[in-house]
Amino acid sequence: MNIHFIAIGGAAMHNLAIALHKKGYQVTGSDDEIFDPSKSRLEKYGLLPPKFGWYPEKITPKLDAVILGMHAKPDNPELKKAQELGLNIYSYPEYLYLQSQDKKRVVIAGSHGKTTITSMILHVLSQQNKQVNYMVGSQLQGFETMVKLDNQADTIILEGDEYLSSPIDPRPKFLWYQPQLTVISGIAWDHMNKFPDKAEYIRQFEKYIDTITPGGTLIYNEEDKTLKNIAEKKRPDLKKIAYKTPAYQKEGNTFYLLNQNNRVPLKIIGAHNMQNAEAARLICREMGITDQAFYQAIQSFEGADKRLEVLAENDKSIIFKDFAHAPSKVAASVKAVKESFPDKKLVAVLELHTYSSLNKKFLPEYKNKLDAADEAIVFYSPKAVALKGLEPIAASLIQEEFNFPGLKVFTNPQELHQYLYDLNMDNTALLLMSSGNYGGLDFDKITHKINP
Repeated sequence: MNIHFIAIGGAAMHNLAIALHKKGYQVTGSDDEIFDPSKSRLEKYGLLPPKFGWYPEKITPKLDAVILGMHAKPDNPELKKAQELGLNIYSYPEYLYLQSQDKKRVVIAGSHGKTTITSMILHVLSQQNKQVNYMVGSQLQGFETMVKLDNQADTIILEGDEYLSSPIDPRPKFLWYQPQLTVISGIAWDHMNKFPDKAEYIRQFEKYIDTITPGGTLIYNEEDKTLKNIAEKKRPDLKKIAYKTPAYQKEGNTFYLLNQNNRVPLKIIGAHNMQNAEAARLICREMGITDQAFYQAIQSFEGADKRLEVLAENDKSIIFKDFAHAPSKVAASVKAVKESFPDKKLVAVLELHTYSSLNKKFLPEYKNKLDAADEAIVFYSPKAVALKGLEPIAASLIQEEFNFPGLKVFTNPQELHQYLYDLNMDNTALLLMSSGNYGGLDFDKITHKINP
């Protein structure tokens, strides 16, 4: 098979390219920019394009398939050439489905927690030496790449994202997968640029439930009232399993799951991660993993990459870096750190970086989401707002919508950086939440404050 990737440098795209290369396919690709870790990984396997840019001459009738990434635009010259030649053009979720048609498809969906739940499941299955194929959106310890495809495994674990499939396919990715077994962790409005109102966003999950194969299994979080209502009303043919946050205890900085009066120590923190672990346990149980085996394996799980990642700590202070940006994720992360370190001053720093978070109409979703913090800071770039074609945002509006007394708002990155470099870290937990980098913050300089 000869496969060409348009926008091969994407997080999911480069992992899929490597997986197909390992499967014996002939893989080529293009992109106008590729950064690490994608660049190094592609180079390792001889898949890094010799020159960056778009080259229509790479698109020939010899190609069996063209896989189109989200980074490309609808007028991409390579895409245009592929369309002119009538080649088979796929989004990566569509191609993943083609690769897994004969396998049992286990899909982890939801507005929050899906990367962590997927990572937990893969960790447990790996500990049990159970071979599966997979696709997950974050790097996991012990896994070189985050897509694996072969002809041996009879099951594939897929992280089910509700964002668009490709620049020419506006359907949510998870509508492609048609799972036999799935979990939905919750529904909290996100991706306002594509789902401009909450009702339209919720409808995507209703459509998703319709794609579950007849007689399949739906595991859902009953603490999410919107999800509970949808799950209970739809698809009477499905096996349905409701779950909620399990019993747990916290002693010192360690969280323990309670299992028949036994305490299971974990390396992860926060009530939301206890809930994620319960979802993972139920999926694993449906896959034949006993609860005893699950609890034994989950103890060594250290978390998904970029999710409440500890950058540095000492006896008095700790610094976390977190990918959180959506309101529900922000609230969960802030609560988790405060619950874990109640005696420390919690300084929560949030960068508004996505289209949704920088939209005036979406800002009310952040009301009270930082309340568990002792000090809260919000940073956003007016330039980023302008580049996204959005209305300018006044700092006073941010303060009003977040409803946090004394909220500090920065729009100048250098001023934010200096504030953080000068921050007194004595008996402090610093939580840095962003899908960006705060306009070039030197994270090493931050960590050096407590680990000189």
